[in-house]
Amino acid sequence: MKNILQAITVFIALASCTENSSKKTLIVNDIAELNTAIAKASPGDKILLADGIWKDAAIKYYGNGTEKQPITISAETPGKVFLEGNSFIQLGGEYLTVSNLYFRNGYSPNSSIIRFMINEDSVANNCRVTNTVIKDYNQPNRYTNDRWIELYGKHNQFDHNYISGKSNDGETLRVFFTGNQHIENHHQIVNNYFGPRPRKGGPRGETIRIGDSKTRFSPGYVNVSDNYFDACNGEVEIISDKTNFNTFNHNIFYKSEGSLVLRHSNYAKVNGNIFIGGDDSEFYGGIRVVNAGHWITNNYFYKIRGEEFRSPLAIMNGIPMTPLNRYLQVSDVVVAFNTWVDCSSPWQIGIGQNLESASVLPASEIRSAPPIRSIVANNLIYNSESDETPIINHSEMDGILFKNNIIDNNGTVYSEYDVLQNGEVKMEQTNEWLFAPANFKDSISKVVYNGFDFSKIDKDIFGASRSDKNSPGAINDLSSAKKFIIDKKKYGPDWFSPEEEVYNPQIIKATAAAGELTNKIQQAHTGDIIELTDAVYQLNTPLAIDKSITIRSKDATTKAQLIFTNDKDSVAFKMKPKGNLRLEHIIVKGLDNQIAFAPLTTDMSSAYKLDIVGCEISNFAFILKAYKGSFANSISLKNTAFNNCLNGIVLAADEKGDYNAEMVSIYQCEFYNIGQNVIDFYRGGYDESTIGGYLTIKNSSFTNCGKNEKSDILLKTKGIINVLIADNTFKNNPVSYAALLWGEKNNHHKNNSTINSGEIKVEEQQRLKILY
Repeated sequence: MKNILQAITVFIALASCTENSSKKTLIVNDIAELNTAIAKASPGDKILLADGIWKDAAIKYYGNGTEKQPITISAETPGKVFLEGNSFIQLGGEYLTVSNLYFRNGYSPNSSIIRFMINEDSVANNCRVTNTVIKDYNQPNRYTNDRWIELYGKHNQFDHNYISGKSNDGETLRVFFTGNQHIENHHQIVNNYFGPRPRKGGPRGETIRIGDSKTRFSPGYVNVSDNYFDACNGEVEIISDKTNFNTFNHNIFYKSEGSLVLRHSNYAKVNGNIFIGGDDSEFYGGIRVVNAGHWITNNYFYKIRGEEFRSPLAIMNGIPMTPLNRYLQVSDVVVAFNTWVDCSSPWQIGIGQNLESASVLPASEIRSAPPIRSIVANNLIYNSESDETPIINHSEMDGILFKNNIIDNNGTVYSEYDVLQNGEVKMEQTNEWLFAPANFKDSISKVVYNGFDFSKIDKDIFGASRSDKNSPGAINDLSSAKKFIIDKKKYGPDWFSPEEEVYNPQIIKATAAAGELTNKIQQAHTGDIIELTDAVYQLNTPLAIDKSITIRSKDATTKAQLIFTNDKDSVAFKMKPKGNLRLEHIIVKGLDNQIAFAPLTTDMSSAYKLDIVGCEISNFAFILKAYKGSFANSISLKNTAFNNCLNGIVLAADEKGDYNAEMVSIYQCEFYNIGQNVIDFYRGGYDESTIGGYLTIKNSSFTNCGKNEKSDILLKTKGIINVLIADNTFKNNPVSYAALLWGEKNNHHKNNSTINSGEIKVEEQQRLKILY
């Protein structure tokens, strides 16, 4: 027997040596060597891409590793392998790993940058992409639709990656369900850092989308947990869940202008997420609820100020007999043990109810079905300042059972709807945004509602037990809250930091010498200030703006003049992708046939920004002219005079729910003798979940404008959701309407003076084309 045991031991040792000796680590230097290595790879092999720039690397990575011995493609040195140009990677097979790569300075020629499928016969299963960066890898044209990451197959993992800067059409990451081999996939999307995604100006800008309306009945079992979402502002939906049985646990949503939306999903588990807003934006969102069977527990919301579709908690109305791509009635949902701190109207029920629009919409669009068979229990609302409307009911709430929900409204008793119990809570602030109950001063908090299966909510947001004692809200134990910090190192690659280097802007002097201003702009670092020291500058070439830069007069009381003398239809200030221009106290003059400001006609891969203060703009064919596919994150005009131009500000080049600017604000400006299109801000098509753009015009004057206006409307805002026209003067403008507003949406006017300028008319309902 002893000899047999010795023989077995020797055999196992030899087998282990043979197995270990078969593993290879190979450094490859170009795509040809990589393809050869992939073709020859065996389980356990590691293929290392040599440090440097890999341009136009089309990587089709097929192989079959094993659970214990995956085949790996990685960087020779993490963070030192840059995939640029038209690079992409597609995976097919079993147990493959990709790690430590950096995509930058380019875009994929395909539908995605990283795809867990080569073709329908080469799908990836049990594969992993980790410790990889994709940053600003955008299509040249914002209208080109792609996804940066496409997940197919089953049991794949996307973890510890950094993804930021997507500005073109399409989701950042999408999970596909295109057949039985892709459903019940159990994908893991964990520990990633989803960095800033800029406002897109329309739909199709989600950070994560799981399925689509055609797969709304498919089981997913996708796990999206322990991720950090930083300024994910692409559209109103940060995450759009469109399949079933998915999990969203312990994610951080930091100052992101959108919501986690259970759009076409059922039976989602949403537990332990943190939503951090602030006073700097009214667009930070929370959780929007559609469909059936969700459990929403232990979530914490701080200063979430969004309204309606972006509400801290938005429970929607549904459509009876809904089409596949619309809204199913909310039913059998549990919202329990959550906390809202200093949020605006944190609960909004019956969002989207639109019976008033029945005259302009088909019956299949009318959201008249309120939530039913749902429970909202053991939640806590705390306000350091009183909120007059902590609950807004847009429809009916009879189908919701409200139990043991407590509000501390800074001493103000709230009694409407009789669904909140007033109490006093001593809160302890443990960091900038986290407030935890030190104690409840009312006995009402000592007895929580125990609904069906509530025993499964056995821990709080930070993992503290609820078994010995239990109280309303997400936090059940002060000591565990005191220990909690957000450790950004657990998100994204361990070799990459999302923190940008701090740069101290420089003041650069520019004289009127020929070509000097152009050269100074080209040489400037983003953030620099160019100061004009002379009185008059003759410009015969456009000024290209491709960075954040300020141009100002040296003396604000003696404005420098920029005289633009280039050809007809040329542009004085050419706004390129990521061009952010601030003009201060400058006179800009044209020759009647040029354009003062415009984006590129094509290839506007990223948004621009325009900020004009204390200037005078005159004698141009257009003050600002947008082109299809261009987008301004913001346009701010303040204390500026616009005179003698054929056209004004034209932001009307897009359709299908898209629009050309998000935030347009005009304060204390003068518009004189603008022939037509004084303001033309347009968004085409009816898509109620797209809730921009935003136009504010205050304390401004419009005189002798619109003499060539064919529409007979001075300020055209068709389709724009948020408009405020206040405290302005309209004088001698030969039009029938100073403005025609969409009353059913957030369009308002007040305290305006109109003299020989037509009226400001409000149409409560406007008939628009349905987009879907």
